[in-house]
Amino acid sequence: MKPSKTAENIETKSRRDPFEWVRQKAAEAVVQAEQEAAETPRQMFLPGFDIGAFPNHLNRSSLIAPIARGRRKFHRQAAMVTRKDCVLEYTGEQLDEADGDLIMALIAFAQPFSLGAPVPLNRKELLRKIKPGGIGSTQYDWLYKSMKRLREGVLFLEARKPDGSTRYTVGKMESFNVLKELKYDGDSEAYTYTLDPRWVVMFGNREYSLIDWDKRMQIGRGLDMAKTLQRLLATSANPVQRYGLDALKAQMEYSGRMRDFRESLARAVRELERLEIIAKSCIEDSAKGKLQLAMWLPSSE
Repeated sequence: MKPSKTAENIETKSRRDPFEWVRQKAAEAVVQAEQEAAETPRQMFLPGFDIGAFPNHLNRSSLIAPIARGRRKFHRQAAMVTRKDCVLEYTGEQLDEADGDLIMALIAFAQPFSLGAPVPLNRKELLRKIKPGGIGSTQYDWLYKSMKRLREGVLFLEARKPDGSTRYTVGKMESFNVLKELKYDGDSEAYTYTLDPRWVVMFGNREYSLIDWDKRMQIGRGLDMAKTLQRLLATSANPVQRYGLDALKAQMEYSGRMRDFRESLARAVRELERLEIIAKSCIEDSAKGKLQLAMWLPSSE
């Protein structure tokens, strides 16, 4: 096959311009490095937890949100809500808190294996971890759809330093799927899944949260907003945490009125208080006169 005229022009230009040649080789090296990172199995050890670890950048984003039933929209290379130290683009169906629970469980179940290696999944054992109560056809059907949704979801994440420069990227040249591979045997109804080795990067430098899973599983039905707040609280050790209502509303993909959002938020924080995830909370004015939610952790009283 003859090279394209564009490729010929680049090659000719690079021969004339040594700087262009260096830039071209550097770009090729980046592509090669990311491809190797996406294909090389890596071990990840997260000490001190059974289930409930998740990267902070994802916990602080709208990737997973407490969306209402029937409101699951499709994103196409959409810029998700994040903090200023992160850029996150996502293509796929909006993920909800149940999907988030599943991701955390899949990460925990993969602990004995190198990331990038196939992991056999006992679906009944997994559902017992993330779906308190009985297990039947409804739960199995949900698991099939959610696993498929995670396999199809594609991420690009760029973490930034305080000066705005790039710390690391995931999924820039080589696509990053929430699940890199997924196989399902309809006869045995067994799953085998593979996590992308680059999950290690997002968990690096202890940039992840450990969530109290027992309390998470006690959060009442219809109170997914409380689950979102629990993940957000886990990203910081500050005894008192404050979040602007406008930012929370955007992160939670809440499109309704602010008045309705505040009512839902009030129910969520009461649930966190009931489970002693927080000691108390209030809505107050920030120093800039904007409404914010303040939450006190139990040890801060």
